[in-house]
Amino acid sequence: MKKPLILVTNDDSIVAPGIRFLIDVMKEIGEVIVVAPDSPQSGMGHAITINNTLHIDKVNLDKEIEHEYSCSGTPVDCVKMAVHEILKKKPDLCVSGINHGSNSSINVIYSGTMSAAVEAGIEGIPAIGFSHLDYSWETNFEPTREYVKKITQEVLKNGLPEGVVLNVNFPKASKGVINGIKVCRQAKAMWVEEFDKRTNPQGKEYYWLTGEFVNKDEGEDTDEWALENNYVSVVPVQFDLTAHQAIKTLNNWDLK
Repeated sequence: MKKPLILVTNDDSIVAPGIRFLIDVMKEIGEVIVVAPDSPQSGMGHAITINNTLHIDKVNLDKEIEHEYSCSGTPVDCVKMAVHEILKKKPDLCVSGINHGSNSSINVIYSGTMSAAVEAGIEGIPAIGFSHLDYSWETNFEPTREYVKKITQEVLKNGLPEGVVLNVNFPKASKGVINGIKVCRQAKAMWVEEFDKRTNPQGKEYYWLTGEFVNKDEGEDTDEWALENNYVSVVPVQFDLTAHQAIKTLNNWDLK
């Protein structure tokens, strides 16, 4: 059987331990091509490069992979460049990550990792974004291996509904503690943000964004509940942002 062609990308940069681990897992499943940012792009969301030039450079970080490229752009740029310039065709699957840090709940909106997966979905490519709750560069990804493989193989086997990609988050737990996989909804949670205002030696004011993540969703069917209880959360995400349930309400307004 012909091996599936798998595009691997991320937002933490091509040298991040998370993507190197994900590449290692994907090599067991299919033929791998890597196109990832040459520097960290966390929090870029679905940004694309339109006012600057883009550069791609072939690299050789893994001798078993023939096609591996670093890109000067955003995670979304990486997917676009892979499909339209490097491959000139659609891969069978796109996987993004493994992100160093959570992309559960509202974090999916800001995530470069998930935006790369969403961009692949827009292109009609089945896609999965993987994230780990441990932000540490030295985190041990090995306990996630069997779950990454299982979810990936199920997507390759069954496909995904049209317009849907998967947002997968791993709890900060050892292999013996992970209780399994839960298909969930996105928790209704948010960041309560503040700006830490400071002054530099030249007297110019500057700001650091800080905040606290607040989850008031008490449902036991959410990604936050699953992760708190040491389950792998799998949330189907759609990129049609239409609030279909609100159309009827708006049609009752006097808009004529």
